[in-house]
Formats: sequence, C-alpha cells, structure tokens
Amino acid sequence: MENEIEIRAARTSDLDSLLQLYPDAFPEEDLLSLVEDLHRSGEDAVILLVAIAGHRLVGHIAFTLCGIDGGPANMALLAPLAVASAMQKQGFGKALVAEGLGRLKARSVARVLVLGDPRYYGRFGFETEKRIEPPYPLPAEWQDAWQSPILEETRPARGGALKLPAFWMRPALWAP
Repeated sequence: MENEIEIRAARTSDLDSLLQLYPDAFPEEDLLSLVEDLHRSGEDAVILLVAIAGHRLVGHIAFTLCGIDGGPANMALLAPLAVASAMQKQGFGKALVAEGLGRLKARSVARVLVLGDPRYYGRFGFETEKRIEPPYPLPAEWQDAWQSPILEETRPARGGALKLPAFWMRPALWAP
C-alpha cells in the first residue's frame, strides 16, 4: 500500500463523504439509505470505521451487532465495506476488516457474518456458514457467500435465525 493509512471510528461529520464514497465504490447498487441508517444507530448497535489516506476518507466498514433467535447477542454482521474505486487493491479494505475483527474480539463478539465474495473474505478466515440462517433465503449461487469465522473459540456457535435491526430487514439487501 503506497499511502499511509489511518483507521478510526467514523464520525457524524464523515457522512457527506460516505454518501459520495458508496456510489463510487458500488455504481450498480444504492446503499445510501442503509449507510445513513447505520450512522444513526449509535455505538451500542453498530461499529463504524473509516480509512483515511492523505486527509481523505477512502474506505468505510460497518459491523452491526446482532444475535440469533433464543441466543445471546454476541455476533456481528459485516456490511457494507467500501473503498473508493481509485484506491482499491491497495490494502485499505484488508486494513478495515482486520481492525474491525480485532475490535469485535475485544468486545467478546463470538462470530461475524458476511454475505460476500468467498475469495476475498476467505483471507480473513471466513468459511461458508451453514448453521446461522440469514434473514431471507439466499439464491443457490450465493450459498457459499454466506460466511463467518469463529472469533472466540470458547463459545460454541449455536444455529438459528439471525436477528438484526429493522433497517437490515429489507429483502432488496439480500437479493441479486
């Protein structure tokens, strides 16, 4: 990575930059209302981190704290993760994921779930998740994209349906 990187907690003042980042990183998707909802949620519900390079916000990641039906709320959903198109493949996404996983482990989060590219997230120890169900059925071609690593080996992972805040309960967020 050529640029010096700073990973820090997102601030309210970052929202305008994030509303520009997401259309650049994901021109085919509209994630702006989700990003706004995540930033309104507060630290007790969501961990938000940004990557800064050269005094410019170039990346963002969110971890929504959650649980499963009838189980403890000791899980997190990793999404979304965005890096400015001009800054991709320079290690910013990797730095954001690593910092976030470290912070979650420090908070005794036992499992992190993601719906994403197995080749990318596999580098962080993510594997296909078969016991915890996403909020909506996934298309067959996405089954391997529902993944998780176990962060805390002393807590056995229970199976069940993932319980998330209302802003995640939009079917469009879980469909092609």
